[in-house]
Amino acid sequence: MAGVLTRFADYLRFEKGHSEHTVRAYTGDVKGLIAFAGARGVPVGDIDLPLLRAWLAEHTRRGAARTTVARQVSSAKTFCAWAARESVLPADPALRLQAPKAHRVLPTVLDADEADRAVTAAAGDEPDEPVALRDRLILELLYSCGIRVGELCGLDCGDVDADRRVLRVVGKGDKQRSVPYGPPAARALQDWLTRGRPELATAASGEALLLGVRGGRLDQRMARTVVHRATGEAGTSIGPHGLRHSAATHLLEGGADLRVVQELLGHSSLATTQLYTHVSVERLRKAHEQAHPRA
Repeated sequence: MAGVLTRFADYLRFEKGHSEHTVRAYTGDVKGLIAFAGARGVPVGDIDLPLLRAWLAEHTRRGAARTTVARQVSSAKTFCAWAARESVLPADPALRLQAPKAHRVLPTVLDADEADRAVTAAAGDEPDEPVALRDRLILELLYSCGIRVGELCGLDCGDVDADRRVLRVVGKGDKQRSVPYGPPAARALQDWLTRGRPELATAASGEALLLGVRGGRLDQRMARTVVHRATGEAGTSIGPHGLRHSAATHLLEGGADLRVVQELLGHSSLATTQLYTHVSVERLRKAHEQAHPRA
């Protein structure tokens, strides 16, 4: 099993270009699938459609969320297609496997005042300290640009075009895009590069834009901690993806074209971006209910 999982992980990582998070999730699902088959005396090469359905039914019976089962279906279909091509399976048994329709959950977003308070809270009580300058920049870039936390932590100094106020971002599948940022983020970026980063940089820092306290590239876990702390102090604790949702929602509410927002967020499908139109309508509906005498 270990050999099959290693080859599958390499396929996801190097041929499909998936993030490490996706690689871990998919290989974890497939490891569970293979263990489920093994417990029933079925070797990897004999996995078939009834067994796949039994595996998913077992997770559903145990109370797994629809989104989790949908991901497991995706993992199984990706694995079976790969295994058939690699002759691990004689044929692809997952061609007729269907995912449950997931419930659409509107993402939590901050309003503009909450976002402003979160950015201010990120700097803490000593806003001129290097870590405070970095934390403020984390909030500014995530909210100003709507980028993913992995994209943020992957930024290098050379990805910043200060003259045009644009970031070069490497997204999913190693796709590059240019994302503009505004004057507040520009000021935070300038403060970090001139007064913050030089204090934390070491020989091991390389070109990493954002650094940890020991000088290495900032990891995603620390970035999430910073965001949760700052947004919690602002009144609504959300993570980096919540700031991404907030940025997209505020852009659309401000009149931005849906396809422009799609490009900024790096969505491959417009259908993904259209979720944020539902967010905006929901916010308008709530405001109407609270304020209109006939609501």
